[in-house]
Amino acid sequence: MNAYITKQVAGAIGWVIGIQGALGFAGAQFGDGPWGFLHKLVDIPAVGYLALAVVGAALAVWGEMAKKARQNAA
Repeated sequence: MNAYITKQVAGAIGWVIGIQGALGFAGAQFGDGPWGFLHKLVDIPAVGYLALAVVGAALAVWGEMAKKARQNAA
């Protein structure tokens, strides 16, 4: 698998992780419990959801930068 596809997959996974982290944190802070799907699988504290959101955002940005680099190279 080439590096471009790897970065694209990591970016897509980053979007999912980031959204789940943001939903979990927002639900824990502003609702009656975490929102999203992850809280049905594991019990994560609010700070853990915040960390997931940050890691997911970093992966998503990395994947998007790969798109831009490939467009500039072409």
